Amino acid sequence: MDLVAGVSMTAVRAAGVLLLMLICLSCGETYRPVATPIIPSLPNPSFAHLALVISGNGSNNPGASTSIDVSGDTAESRSTVGLVPVHAAIVRNGSIVYVANSLDDTVSMFSPSSPTPVTTISLPAGSAPSFVATAENATIYVANFGNNTVSAIAMSSNVIEPPIYGIPVGVHPVGLAETPNLQKLYVANRGDAGVGGSVTSINPVDRSVNPPIANATWVSPVSVAARSDGNRAYVLDEGSGMVSAIDTANDNVVSSVSVGIGANFMLYDPTRNRLYVSNPVANTVTYLAAGSDALPAVVIDVANPISVAALPDGSRAYISSASVSGGNVTSRVTVINASGGSVRTTIPLTTVNVAPGCASNPSELSMAASADSTRVYVGNCDAGNVAIIQTLSDALVLQMPAPQSATFNNGTPLPQNPVFVVAGP
Repeated sequence: MDLVAGVSMTAVRAAGVLLLMLICLSCGETYRPVATPIIPSLPNPSFAHLALVISGNGSNNPGASTSIDVSGDTAESRSTVGLVPVHAAIVRNGSIVYVANSLDDTVSMFSPSSPTPVTTISLPAGSAPSFVATAENATIYVANFGNNTVSAIAMSSNVIEPPIYGIPVGVHPVGLAETPNLQKLYVANRGDAGVGGSVTSINPVDRSVNPPIANATWVSPVSVAARSDGNRAYVLDEGSGMVSAIDTANDNVVSSVSVGIGANFMLYDPTRNRLYVSNPVANTVTYLAAGSDALPAVVIDVANPISVAALPDGSRAYISSASVSGGNVTSRVTVINASGGSVRTTIPLTTVNVAPGCASNPSELSMAASADSTRVYVGNCDAGNVAIIQTLSDALVLQMPAPQSATFNNGTPLPQNPVFVVAGP
C-alpha cells in the first residue's frame, strides 16, 4: 500500500493542529483579538435648544406655531393651531407644547420638533382660554377667561380631568403659577368693571379651592409667579399698582410694594431670584429682590416698556418697548446690566404701520431668552416677524418672517402676527 495514500485522517488532523500551534508560537505571547466596531449613539434629531413663536391669523383662520433652532437661527417646524392663539407652554423637558386658542375654545398639543400630528383638545363652550401653565409632568392647567374656570388636562391622554367643566375661580382668570413643590396653584383673576379682581389658591392634588388669601385687597390682578423654593408666590395688581408676596404655607399676604398703577407685566428671574415689572404708564421697569419680603426695588426709566427677558446666565435683562406716531409703531429693545440695572445699549428693531389687533395685544412685543443665553427673541406683532438678537454682541442678527397669513396685499400674502414667544430648555 502507498504510504502517502495510506495516511489516516487522524494523522492529517493532528498535523493541522501542530501547524497552528507553531504559528501561534511564532507570534510569541502577543494575541490579536478580532476588532468589533462600536457604533456611536446617533444624535437626537431634535435641536439642543429651541424657541417657540405663536402667531395669529385673524379671527377666521387658524394660527401657527413656529419652532426655532437656537443654534442655527432657523425655523425647523411650523404647526397649525386654533383660532386666535394667545399663550403657550413648553412642558416635559421640551418634548410637548400646549397652545391656548382663545376664539374656538380649544388647546392645541404637539411636539415642537414635528409639525404634525397636532391634537386638538376641546374645552366647554365659552371658555375662551387665555393662559396655560404647569410645574408638573402629568397635568397642564388652562385659565379660561370666558367662563371663570381653570381646566386640568391629563398629559397622558389629553383629556380634561374632573371637574370636567372646570375648577371655579374668580372673574376673568388671566394668569397661572404652580409652585415648584406642587403644593399650590395660584390664579390671577383680572375681574371687570362690575366685579373686582381676585386671586384663587387651588390644591393641585384634589383640585379643591383653598380658603381666600388673608390680608389681601385686590383690584385687578394680571400676573402671578412662584418663587423657586415654593415658599412665596407674587401677584401683580395692575389696578392698585402693587406687587404682593404670599406665604404659600398659609396663603397669607406678608408684604406689598408699589410699582405704580398701570404696571401690567411681571417676570420672575430664578437665576437672580428677582421680579421684573414693566409699567408703560409710568415709563418704568422695576426689579424687586425676592430674597426678602421687603422686596427692595431698583427703578429703571424706559419709555413705554412692554415685556422683559432675563438671560439664564444672570448677566443681562432685555426690555422691549414701542412708541406710536403718525400711524407708525417704532419698536426697540433696551439692554440692562443685571448686576446694577445700568443701561448697556439700545437695539432698534422696526418702524412699520400699526397692524390691526396688535396695539391691544398684551403680548405685542413678547420676549424670551434661550436656555443657553446666546439669543433673545422678540415677537414683533406689527412687523409680522421675530427679531433675533445675538447676546454676544447685543446686535440684531435676523428678522424671521412669520408664516404667511390669509390676508393679501396686491396678490402677496402678508405674514401672520407673532403674539407670544416662549423658550424651551
